[in-house]
Amino acid sequence: MARTKEFDPDAALQSALDLFWRRGYEATSVSDLVEHLGIGRASIYATFGSKHDLYLKALDRYAESRDLMLLAELSRPGPALPAVRAVVRRFAAEAGAPQERLNGCFVTNTAAELASHDAAAARRVEAGWDRLETLLHSALVRAQGQGELAPDRDPRALSRMLLVLLQGVRIVGKACGDPARVRDAAEQALTLLD
Repeated sequence: MARTKEFDPDAALQSALDLFWRRGYEATSVSDLVEHLGIGRASIYATFGSKHDLYLKALDRYAESRDLMLLAELSRPGPALPAVRAVVRRFAAEAGAPQERLNGCFVTNTAAELASHDAAAARRVEAGWDRLETLLHSALVRAQGQGELAPDRDPRALSRMLLVLLQGVRIVGKACGDPARVRDAAEQALTLLD
């Protein structure tokens, strides 16, 4: 007869996400996870698999929650361009906020730390970027259809530019103590939507 888990796997996954997000993959040991989650090593392995498996599950959880928030922001009825502008400005504001500077974006952090040598992490990063680009593209197509974006503008190219900007904002915001740097860059990029 299988034993009943003495911990909440969902809460443990969220706790692991928080630790990986704050410290990164390489700087987080299994001993750190045992201490932070308050569960034994065997329970971690039995529930989540390896440290790498747990990291990927945490990354999936993060991406899912961010995707839902972005979907809600970018698909509201009414004018679409203000929603795109609001998302860009939110990313810039978060990048300059003290706690966000410490953590950054979990997907962006993964891209910087693991994507060059970890195929599973790279696939998840690319999938996250694809989803963000698709959400931005859909909003910009809608904006163009509603007359908010000039007909000669290319929504695909603009969505790609915004994706790269937003990832850059996350990296620069994490390393830079001057929030004006990311804010000014975001505002300049938004002029391309006029």
